[in-house]
Amino acid sequence: MMSRVTKGMIAGFAAAVAVGALEAVQLWAGPWVVSFPRLLTVIMGTESVVWTGWAAHFAVGTLVLGPLFGILCPRMPGETPEAKGMAFAIGAFVLMGLTIAPEGGIGLFGLRAGFPSLAWLILTHAVFGAVMGAVYGRLVGRDWRVHHVRDDIHLAH
Repeated sequence: MMSRVTKGMIAGFAAAVAVGALEAVQLWAGPWVVSFPRLLTVIMGTESVVWTGWAAHFAVGTLVLGPLFGILCPRMPGETPEAKGMAFAIGAFVLMGLTIAPEGGIGLFGLRAGFPSLAWLILTHAVFGAVMGAVYGRLVGRDWRVHHVRDDIHLAH
């Protein structure tokens, strides 16, 4: 049986992949808004090395946000894992908007980059939260089913 932290890491990675796919399409088609991986390269001072922002994006999703969600999920508001993921993502967006966005030069919540960038950041956080919650919920459900099947087998003998 996996720990909540491990489940959160898996869910955080899956969510980072989903958002990464959106970011890649947006960059390929435009770019028409500020992407989170690009913002991270600015903060790290590695604008000429694009992959560093992508690596940081996956590291934060997998090693920070995922485990934190795994720990906090039972106490998060919401009835479904997806709702809990979205509530968590709102908190992550607020934290990002107050710290990372200004540090990256796009102002509070990215407002200096314009409304489309703000909307994009909200959308990608919402997708991140929904995917992370859905994957985490399925992992928890799978462990619950496996555990209860074992109990039923034990009781049958």
